[in-house]
Amino acid sequence: RGGIRESAAAEAADGGEQAAESEVLASLRQLSGGSTGLAMSGAVAVKPTPAPAPYHVPGAHLRIAFQGEPGAYSEKACRELLGDKITTMGKQSFEDAFKAVASREVDYALLPIENSLGGSIHTVYDLLLRYNLHIVAEHTLHVQHCLLAPRGTKKKDIKRVMSHPQALAQCDNYLRAHGMRPEPKYDTAGSAKHIQDQKDLGEEGEDMEGCAAIASDLAGKIYNMDVVEANIEDDDNNYTRFILLSRAPYSNLIPPGTPSKTTMVFLIDHSPGALYRALACFALRDIDLSKCESRPTSVQLLKALQLNHKSDGAPSPKSDDLELTHASAFNYCFYLDLSASEVDTRTQAAIYHLKEQSKFVRVLGSYPSESRLVGPIQDSLKALEHLPSVSAQSQATASYVEPPKRKLQIGIIGFGKFGQFLARTLSKYADIVAIDKDDQSTAAAAMGIHCYPLFQMSNFMQRQHDVILVATSVLSFEEVLRSLPPNDLRGKLLVDVLNVKGYAKQVMLDVLPAECDLLCTHPMFGPESAPVSWQSKPFVYEQVRVTDYSRMADFLKMFEAERCNMIEMDAEQHDKYASKSQFMTHLVGRVLKEQKLEATPIDTAGFGNLCKITELTTADSFDLFYALYKHTPSANEQIAKLREAVSQVERQLAAKEAYLSARDEMKEQERHRMVGELRSMLAQAESLEAHPHSDSGSKSGPTPAPAAKPAAKPAAPKPATKPAGEDTKGPSDSAK
Repeated sequence: RGGIRESAAAEAADGGEQAAESEVLASLRQLSGGSTGLAMSGAVAVKPTPAPAPYHVPGAHLRIAFQGEPGAYSEKACRELLGDKITTMGKQSFEDAFKAVASREVDYALLPIENSLGGSIHTVYDLLLRYNLHIVAEHTLHVQHCLLAPRGTKKKDIKRVMSHPQALAQCDNYLRAHGMRPEPKYDTAGSAKHIQDQKDLGEEGEDMEGCAAIASDLAGKIYNMDVVEANIEDDDNNYTRFILLSRAPYSNLIPPGTPSKTTMVFLIDHSPGALYRALACFALRDIDLSKCESRPTSVQLLKALQLNHKSDGAPSPKSDDLELTHASAFNYCFYLDLSASEVDTRTQAAIYHLKEQSKFVRVLGSYPSESRLVGPIQDSLKALEHLPSVSAQSQATASYVEPPKRKLQIGIIGFGKFGQFLARTLSKYADIVAIDKDDQSTAAAAMGIHCYPLFQMSNFMQRQHDVILVATSVLSFEEVLRSLPPNDLRGKLLVDVLNVKGYAKQVMLDVLPAECDLLCTHPMFGPESAPVSWQSKPFVYEQVRVTDYSRMADFLKMFEAERCNMIEMDAEQHDKYASKSQFMTHLVGRVLKEQKLEATPIDTAGFGNLCKITELTTADSFDLFYALYKHTPSANEQIAKLREAVSQVERQLAAKEAYLSARDEMKEQERHRMVGELRSMLAQAESLEAHPHSDSGSKSGPTPAPAAKPAAKPAAPKPATKPAGEDTKGPSDSAK
């Protein structure tokens, strides 16, 4: 194991230790793109150093914890679900895996939740209640047991077989048929590891002659053992369902229409029909339940739920009645798996309905079903596509020792407006000193902080800092980092708080020594937007290069304690989301400032928001705005689009004005035409009224033709001339 380490040790034995180390470091630089602080595939550095070796591959950001030894079925499930380019970490217990995720030692944990033969794994269910982690994916592994033995061992020579008791029971018929004696061990892959370790010890080790192990084929590859026979289980219907745990939920990231599941837990009264009424919340809405199971829960756990249930979201209407009683020796939680997403309207209505029936309701996770991945984990896997596969065997040599937790010593470089804003709150949790190019001693003394002048940089750096937080401007960031003595940075955690993360990340990797831990952060709030509390404010961070996970977790916990919305995101993804929006916000704020907007006693809410945007953006220096302009690739494009948008609005206004003007002109013309016609009709009517009995022959104008008679009654013959004195109607009377 660890070919690099063995080659270095061989050369050191020949007196060429320095040459070997140089060769190894050169190899590491080539593999890791220039960084010598990390070894490819999780292998540790050749020369021992005080800081533990990092787990992650250079450039990778996906560390997965599982329970068991390397090669366990859980690790096989990790690689089936996430591929071979992840870095896996075996933990001794399920709770250790939960702790690794909660402390940010790893990104995710993949743990078994139920087996088709053995049933539910209740320890994991209990831990889901104790830890505030979320299920973000699931995977089902077909468990196929293999008989593993040292190289060259024949099947007929095997007399003893070691493995986990459950694996031995599942292969009992096979072992009996071949006369093999089972020997229970703590783990399947651990049994293979034990056999190989004893064989490596030679005469000093235990006699492993005729000994084999039942484990996965992956364990055989890791421990260099032959697969004597595969699929030796008595029942091939052996499947284990795993859940992927994260610190943040992904339910809102599931695309509409994606087949999903929701896992939840609730408590109900001991009363007739209580469970029926609870399940009716889902039956009434045609929501399928793929699992429903009750689980006795300890009094201690229920007390913890009683204290913490209000922090898990909106409490149920009966949450104030969550009181424990010892009238019954058993207190039950009910676990449900719904074949629906938490964000579905039906599911939300069912959950609200259930809260009316239950004392405690908690959604443990809403996630795509059948091994589908969404959100940041999918983005991380895409980012790993260009990296070579990580060998599970090389990872087996990694180790991690968690340093003891203590109150952090933080040094802040740049004690201006934002540095003071951070120090004012962080000083509740850590001992802080600062340094600035200007005299900030008065402001620092008011907070009980000592602030060094810039010419005392050597004294500042020689203090025993755990964390160095750089709170300078974007424009001076690189210059400040280059001025820091590299030897004083080794073994420390350096944190930036710039709002352009891709630039900050690259500068830190280029300038700072490999022995320095790096954490990119962006507190997306400031003195104006969070003058009183940081609660619910977004805090974005990325673990660029970390060896001391406990120290990093202690630093982030300060922001968690202030109830920030913690978002773990790559710097590149952050800039993709935020750089355009940040620059556009500041650009609009600067433009509005040039309009000389002033508040009035009768401002609308919209105008008040515009004034607030102007106030928030112009409170920052113009250097910050220029830095956003410089490090936003699409800045000029956004300015051009804004200019074009203003022109487009002007054209729309001009077109609207022309349309209304033309419409008014057409209406005026129509009015004049109608008035003219009315005048003509009135003049004709007046003329007819003035001559009501005039003879038709005396008219100079044309005489209207007489009305035609109906065809059904033919007209009677008329004389050619009318008798004298006969009264007749004239055309004027007819016109009337």
